[in-house]
Amino acid sequence: MRVRYHRGPAVSGAAPVIGRGAGWSWRVIVSIRRAYGALGAARRHPLSDGLVVGCAAVAAVGAWTADWRWSVVVAAAGAVAFRLSGESLLRASLLLIVIAVAAGVRADAAWDGLAPDALGPYGGWVRVADDPQPFASSTRVLVEVDGERFEMWARGRARRIRVSEWRAGEFVSVEGRRVTLEPERRDRVAWQHVVGELRVDWVADRRAGGPVDRASNRVRAAIERGGETLPGDDGSLFRGLVVGDDQDQPRAMIERFRASGLSHLTAVSGQNVSFVLAAAGPLLRALRPWWRWAVTLGLIAWFMSLTRFEPSIVRAGVMAAMSATAFVLGRERSPARILWLAVAALLLIDPLIVRSVGFWLSVGATAGVAIIGPELAARLGRLGVFAMPVGVTVGAQVGVVVPAVLVFGRLPLVSIPANLLAVPVAGFVMLYGLPAGLVAGFVPAVAPVVMLPCRLGVRWVDTIAVLGERLEPGGAATWVGWAVLVAVLSLIAAMNRDRHGDPPADR
Repeated sequence: MRVRYHRGPAVSGAAPVIGRGAGWSWRVIVSIRRAYGALGAARRHPLSDGLVVGCAAVAAVGAWTADWRWSVVVAAAGAVAFRLSGESLLRASLLLIVIAVAAGVRADAAWDGLAPDALGPYGGWVRVADDPQPFASSTRVLVEVDGERFEMWARGRARRIRVSEWRAGEFVSVEGRRVTLEPERRDRVAWQHVVGELRVDWVADRRAGGPVDRASNRVRAAIERGGETLPGDDGSLFRGLVVGDDQDQPRAMIERFRASGLSHLTAVSGQNVSFVLAAAGPLLRALRPWWRWAVTLGLIAWFMSLTRFEPSIVRAGVMAAMSATAFVLGRERSPARILWLAVAALLLIDPLIVRSVGFWLSVGATAGVAIIGPELAARLGRLGVFAMPVGVTVGAQVGVVVPAVLVFGRLPLVSIPANLLAVPVAGFVMLYGLPAGLVAGFVPAVAPVVMLPCRLGVRWVDTIAVLGERLEPGGAATWVGWAVLVAVLSLIAAMNRDRHGDPPADR
């Protein structure tokens, strides 16, 4: 069999994917284990695709309810359903019940762990757990005190300016007191493992963190300097596209990206991971198989650290690591299987992530891209070259409809054309912007030339967001528009089936 070499391990993206360069590829890659240097022949996976989905489902129930009994009931029902579909009842029952119990017990322990070990006065060093998050009249900072996470709020112009200079991984000397959170507030920030609030009286010295934190902060600082060469708010949007840093984006920009369905572009995901690995493709191809695998995992871990381990990037990173491992072992895997395995694993490792809206938007969009998109594109053949972009974009929107409507109360109709127009250009900025931002940050003299393509790309994306916000009908008109769109796509799919479908039974 002829070997067709692949540029690197395919990785998942939470954002809608246009074309061949972003997100998961659902095309079969011939002899992928040779391309990645796999060892031995591929073996059939002992678990069916349906059983893998069942594992993710019972893990989600256990993590959400924090009660293993509820998840066991779901697992038992699932085992019966799998038995009716031809699965082994014993194997399905044992696997699903074990995962259900483990997820429920782990979630219950995680919620118990949100009770702080100590409250009251505190003076000493705290570790900054994440970059400061500015709001209208205050800035929120996550800090670790004796291994526990507390949120700290800085109010007043002087204090806000001071904490805005802090970076994740650094240590700060403070004095204040630790207090509990209100139950509603605790539930909202549980996914970040916050156990209380640190009310600071004064802040003193600051010192750098460990080697990995210092390296990540230097890279982010260089990208920030590179982005500063762009005019106006373009620099903040550039940082959001490249490393998910949206702390300096004005409220108006955030709102127009949400209103046009483009906010996912500034939330780092598998698309960003795929571009990092694509950029490292020449290096990876030059390495021996196991070294290639080790360097791939190192790049994934480094990028997750660079982007502050957001839930969407953690999901994408775990999927990419699983994919790379499958490749090196000679096991070809479908994106959907890797997605559900990653979901089950993450919910068992960190059950509180089930409370993250970003996590479910990431999972839903990836499922839409990997499962719904290709199937829909195949049924829209009459659209020609637009069949795949439209199918994948609509699939991604279908994947996020439940969390988007429940949490944000809207699903912009303009998100379809806006994504079709913005995502390819945003993908270019993500791919080119990381090395360009580093060069511009470390060599300011060449910044205007190096950053010119990013400037044009960022302007294009923001212009699409502005137009999308203006053209979005809103209210009942949006849902009427979605109904019309569904009807039109259904008609095109029916026409395509009539033209290329299976022959009638009497032939």
